[in-house]
Amino acid sequence: QVRLVESGGGLVPAGGSLRLSCVASRSIFRSPVMAWYRQAPGSQRERVAGIGSGRSPSYAASVEGRFTISKDTAKDTVYLQMNSLKPEDTAVYYCYIKFAGDTQAYWGQGTQVTVSS
Repeated sequence: QVRLVESGGGLVPAGGSLRLSCVASRSIFRSPVMAWYRQAPGSQRERVAGIGSGRSPSYAASVEGRFTISKDTAKDTVYLQMNSLKPEDTAVYYCYIKFAGDTQAYWGQGTQVTVSS
């Protein structure tokens, strides 16, 4: 069974930084889609950042220039570096991966990020 385990969330003041990690139990080498989503209370889940084999990173307009998605295939880990955090970034952040050769995509359990004003 594939597992995605997120970590790195927490409480941070506005302007601070956090780095989220998502460790996969399967190789992410050549994964076509690796992304981070977030969901705030009362809101729909939204895509924050994405990256994939042979693709450039892409970002939601609300986080462009502040967040950076990256991957370490040797560690089967996807990262989300979040800088200049704002209270509106408060949400549960989820990792999402579609592995090469697999028709199913997988979600992590989520990690809470809270930014205080």
